[in-house]
Amino acid sequence: MTKSGQKNRGRLRSSQFYYNYTHSPSAIISTILIILIAFLALVGPYITPQNPFDLSSLDLSNAYLPPIGSEGADPQFILGTDQQGRDIFSAVVYGSRTSLYIGVVGVVLCSALGIFLGVLAGYYGGKADSIIMRIADIQLSFPSILIAMFLMSILGRGVGNVLIALMLVGWVKFARTVRGETLKIRKMEYVDAARVIGLPNWRIIVQYILPNVMTSIIVLATMQVGTFILLEATLSFLGMGVPVTEPSLGMLCSDGYKVLSSGRWWVSIFPGLYIVFIVFAINMLGDFLRDELNPKLK
Repeated sequence: MTKSGQKNRGRLRSSQFYYNYTHSPSAIISTILIILIAFLALVGPYITPQNPFDLSSLDLSNAYLPPIGSEGADPQFILGTDQQGRDIFSAVVYGSRTSLYIGVVGVVLCSALGIFLGVLAGYYGGKADSIIMRIADIQLSFPSILIAMFLMSILGRGVGNVLIALMLVGWVKFARTVRGETLKIRKMEYVDAARVIGLPNWRIIVQYILPNVMTSIIVLATMQVGTFILLEATLSFLGMGVPVTEPSLGMLCSDGYKVLSSGRWWVSIFPGLYIVFIVFAINMLGDFLRDELNPKLK
């Protein structure tokens, strides 16, 4: 390791954030859970007993087998099977891959759009600020799920369309947060000094504005991942998200809901519980980051 790397590592270990993180059970537990969730999603195809969306691997004679511990269970299917003989454990693992991908990529896209519009509104002001903030105010007057459903009805089902809908739904929070931070930072003395020496606006934004808003963005982005996973699951549950050929936790819950009243509870309960598990772990880490990185809470 280089001297600069050792210096940065030592600085991190001596920081208050590192101390609070290592002494916070909720932060450590949530990090471990997120690592396990991500690892399971990445290696899923290598550890699951079947590809639940490969029709050639399905056997209808295995339909609606109950989970282990129930009468008539098959040890091969620990969480039971659905109407197509699809292993629920395999389906949950494959579905989590899609849900996590949509949650993470959706946040990256909407944060990029929100940061751009927020800096544009906060730094330059004027008509750009008025137009962007009025659009944001109008959008915030409607529930996010309603806007997402409207967009999906226009775009149609598909992972790419879900990402576009989430980007157009989620940019507002990032834009408002970045705008507020930018309005404060642009009045700082070091920003005025940069203008005096003739630095162009784009360099001032990159060197002075963006680094100072990133802590708020990191906190908001972490919390938004869980929100997007829930939003995608809701859209898929309603039949407006990913197509039936794509694995999704929301779609699995929708399939199981149709037979829930007949006593085949495992088809929808296990995917639903895994959604709760993922969102809980992400939000728990997000709560810690919010408490540590938000200066208003200090």
